[in-house]
Amino acid sequence: MAKKLYVGNLAWSTTADSLRGAFEAFGEVEDAVIISDKMSGRSKGFGFVTMADDAAADKAIAEMDGKDLDGRQIKVSEARPMKDRD
Repeated sequence: MAKKLYVGNLAWSTTADSLRGAFEAFGEVEDAVIISDKMSGRSKGFGFVTMADDAAADKAIAEMDGKDLDGRQIKVSEARPMKDRD
């Protein structure tokens, strides 16, 4: 079953392709996306990676949390569901 990971503290230069490449070392990546500001199009500094397998996702969390990616120490955790906005 697929597991979605939150990746925070990304460098402005990080792309979806470079994010995908960093996580492919741990297993199949179904999707990698950088969240960007709607008005400026600039990265908000975080994104999400969907791993195809839970074990690979858990290993990616353990090994990538706190690691350097494009000059920034990234934060990696299991993504939480988005809360409803009023």
